[in-house]
Amino acid sequence: MSLFKDYVSQTRKPEGTLGKMMIRGMNSGHAKMADWGMAHLPALQPSEIAELGCGGGRNIAELLRKYPNAHVTGIDYSPLSVQKAQEYNQQAIASGICTVQEGNVQNLTLPEQYFDLATAFETVYFWGNLEQSFKQVHKILKPEGLFMIVNESDGTDKASLNFERIIEGMKCHTVEQLADALKKAGFSRCKAEHHESKPWIVMLAKK
Repeated sequence: MSLFKDYVSQTRKPEGTLGKMMIRGMNSGHAKMADWGMAHLPALQPSEIAELGCGGGRNIAELLRKYPNAHVTGIDYSPLSVQKAQEYNQQAIASGICTVQEGNVQNLTLPEQYFDLATAFETVYFWGNLEQSFKQVHKILKPEGLFMIVNESDGTDKASLNFERIIEGMKCHTVEQLADALKKAGFSRCKAEHHESKPWIVMLAKK
C-alpha cells in the first residue's frame, strides 16, 4: 500500500523516478479526457494561451495543434514537470511559439490582462484555496477571456473520492463548488458539461 500511495501521490507534484513514471502515465492516460474537454471550446482565435498545471506537456502540444497561430505558456510548480514539458515541446519552444516555466497558480507572475485563454486539465484538485487561485487566473486574462477547467472527477464518483482519501492535499470539487469559486473570483459567466457516461466534467468561465 505504501508504494501505491507513494506513486499515486505523484499526481500532486511529480518528482524523482516515480514522478517520471507518473508524468508518462498522465500524458497518455488523460489524453482522451483532455481531448474531450478541448472539443467543448467555442470558436476562438487566441493569440496567447496559458496552460496551468501543464504536467508533462502533452496538452500544450494539442493546444498548439488546435490553434497554430497562438503562443502557449505552460506553467507548473513541479520542476520535473517543467523539464518534461520542455522536452515534449522542444521543437515548439525552439520555434518561439511555446514557453514552459515554473510557477504557482496561487501567486502567478504572468502579465496581467494578457491571455485570451487559460486551461487547467486534471489539476485544480491541488490548487488549495480555489477562490484565491481563480482570482489569479482572472487577473491574467484579457476582458472576455476564457478559462477552461477539465476534470476526470465531478466530485461525486467513488473512485476519485477514494483517491482523495489517499493523496494528501487532493480535493475533488463538484460543479457547484467550482462555479461558486469562479463567481466569487470575478468570472461572470460559467457553463458546465458532463460526459454522457463518465464523471468527466468541463467548466467554461468568461471574464
